[in-house]
Parts: sequence; structure tokens; C-alpha cells
Amino acid sequence: MFGINVFKVQEVIPYQALNKLPGSASSVYGVATLRGITMPVIDLSLAIGNGPMLNPEQGTIIITEYNRSVHSFLIHSVDHIAHTQWENVFPPSAGIGGNSYTTAITNIDNQIVQIIDVEKVLDSIVDTSTRVSSKLTDQALAQQHKVLVVDDSLVARKQIQKALKQVNVECTTATDGANAIRILEQLMNEGHDMCSYFSMIISDIEMPHMDGYMLTTELRKRKEFKQIYILLHSSISGEFNVDMVKSTGADLFIQKYCPEELVEVVLNQLSEN
Repeated sequence: MFGINVFKVQEVIPYQALNKLPGSASSVYGVATLRGITMPVIDLSLAIGNGPMLNPEQGTIIITEYNRSVHSFLIHSVDHIAHTQWENVFPPSAGIGGNSYTTAITNIDNQIVQIIDVEKVLDSIVDTSTRVSSKLTDQALAQQHKVLVVDDSLVARKQIQKALKQVNVECTTATDGANAIRILEQLMNEGHDMCSYFSMIISDIEMPHMDGYMLTTELRKRKEFKQIYILLHSSISGEFNVDMVKSTGADLFIQKYCPEELVEVVLNQLSEN
């Protein structure tokens, strides 16, 4: 059983005839015009290494929005929408391995559900660019800054690191909010002042164990971390995130993933310090 975040799902429809696209990635089953948009339909089973889907004409298509674009996935079926809390979603065990497409696990109705790292799936099909324009690289910081990047997706962490490295920003990474708290506390116990050690924190929102909202709320409670600039960075768009930025005490929200916008925001903030 696998799961994806329902907030990223636009529609679930029965299988329909697809046109084959010569030269496309092996996991792209075909192309369809859905919701007025022509898009590839990805065989999700094949994309995560489980082999091609059997009897695809009996399957279901999920239309999703990730990283500012619409994507469709061919799957066997949708079982149901499950409501749970992020504190009940946990990182996968180390035994799963680095090549896994699982970003988290949870227990729904006494069944283990693997949460798919969709960003990794998409990156394996279309290599996401991390290059930024010369307009921004020409503004590279003279003095190196350190930021803490918090994201449960290995692909997302690497994308952010590669983009920020071009403007002389070094990244320390954490896999979720709880991991970020441990890193901050360890550095503080070593005698570092967190508000000067890290110039800012860039955090995903949807993460296992402790999400970005919970992380921000926890940091704003503690005087040692209260002044750190927090940028929330999520593939989920909408006014809800803007409202949550205000209520949790984060400084800004931007939608994933546009390296140009991310680097510009970081440069504007760090140039003021």
C-alpha cells in the first residue's frame, strides 16, 4: 500500500486511452489531455522500480500538482482518503536503502503505508534544473553564509544545495523537523550562537514526525532560536500556507521548486544582514 499527500491531488479518474509518445522515458505510459492540459501519464509502479503495471486499462489515473506543474500517474486503484497527523508519520527505516522511493511510512487501519517521494520520481524522469541566471550568480555573497535546509526528500535537499552553492551559501541538511531540532541543540551545546551560526532556515512543510509548521512553532517558543529567519518552502500552494506563515511565526513562504526564485529570496535576505 502506497500513499501521497491528498492536498497535491486534483482529480482521480478511470483509465482512458492514451497516445504513445516516441522517445519518452520508459516509465511514461502515454500522453493524454486531462483538465484541458496535455500531459504525460507516468506508470507509477514502473517508476518506483516495481515493474510495469499489469492490466493498465483496468487502472486509475491520479492528476496531481507538484512543484508548480501538473503530473498524472497511472495506478491500480485508490483505496480511500486517510486522515492522520504528521506526528504519526515516520521516516523509513535505514534498511530500506538509499535507492528507495519511500520518503516516510505510517500505519493506517493496521496496515503499513509507504509515502512516495514524488519529487524523486519526477526527477528521475525529467532532470530538474538547478542552474540560476548570471544576474544572480554575479551577486554571489562575498562572505560564505550557512543555512539549515530541512526536507524529507533527498532529491529536494540536493536541488536546494546545488542552487545555493552557486551564490556561496553552504547548506547543512536535516530530514525532518525533529532532526533539525537535534542538529540545532547539538550545535548550541557546542557553544555556537544559533542566530549567527545559521543565517536562515529553509524548511519543507510536509514532513514525517515533525512538519514545518510544528518546527517553526517550536523554534519561536525558544529564545535561542527565536530570531532565526525561517523560510517555508513547499510544493503545496494556496492561501492556507500564507495564513500559517503568520500564525506559526515563519518569515516567508514560497512554492517549490524554482531555483531562480529561491536563490533570489535567499540573496535578498542575506544581503540585508
